[in-house]
Amino acid sequence: MIDLVGLLADGDRLRVFAAVVLGAGSLEEICERTGLDARAAGVAASKLVESGVVALDKAGYHVEEHEIRLAARARAAEPAPLPAGVDAERAKVLRSFFSGDRLKSVPTSHAKRRIVLDIIAQDFEPGTRYSEKQVNLVIGKRFADAATIRRYLVDEGFLEREGGGGRYWRAGGTFDV
Repeated sequence: MIDLVGLLADGDRLRVFAAVVLGAGSLEEICERTGLDARAAGVAASKLVESGVVALDKAGYHVEEHEIRLAARARAAEPAPLPAGVDAERAKVLRSFFSGDRLKSVPTSHAKRRIVLDIIAQDFEPGTRYSEKQVNLVIGKRFADAATIRRYLVDEGFLEREGGGGRYWRAGGTFDV
């Protein structure tokens, strides 16, 4: 599988790729559109051809869209890398209930829900007091129904709430020292 982002992180390759996408079919056209000299354009084009995202045939250079689509699908199917020290059960919950940093749904299983709540609780700084609005904003970055998650966080002891004042603070969960 190609690492398209890494491949295009080089400025010359990015310019050459863009020129080919926009229809440059020959090295001369690539040089014209990118402002690169023939050597730099040739090196970048060769690297793109080697990677499989650009092809060179008798018609000239062209983008291999099919290869890019296959690489994107393969990348999407890969499980996200786990942070160091994450146990297997926690990793399974992360993959099942999170898409990036966003919570997809609230687990019905108490044990899994506690793992999810622990992750969200880490968004709150220990020792800091938060208004209800601030708590909703922090939770809202992870999940649309902030009220439900806020209630779970309080019920499970991850957040404490000051009566009447609507002030919250982190009271539990794991944290890095």
